[in-house]
Amino acid sequence: MGIVTWIILGLVAGILAKWIMPGRDGGGCVITVLLGVAGAFVGGWVGTFWGFGPATGFNLGSIFTAVVGALVLLAIYRGIKR
Repeated sequence: MGIVTWIILGLVAGILAKWIMPGRDGGGCVITVLLGVAGAFVGGWVGTFWGFGPATGFNLGSIFTAVVGALVLLAIYRGIKR
């Protein structure tokens, strides 16, 4: 996947993760995008490790994988911030 696709997928994943897990987090949109992009990488790695498949493109499976990764990172981020 190209870097632009990763960023768009990360943006969508970050927004969906923030919608699923709302709260007052610092950083706003920048942190949301960074958590989403990192979540796409983490979700792809964990999905491949567990046999679910990686984040391979802009499709529903990749979005789901990226959102799960973003949710995990958002929970870790909130745990560290407290």
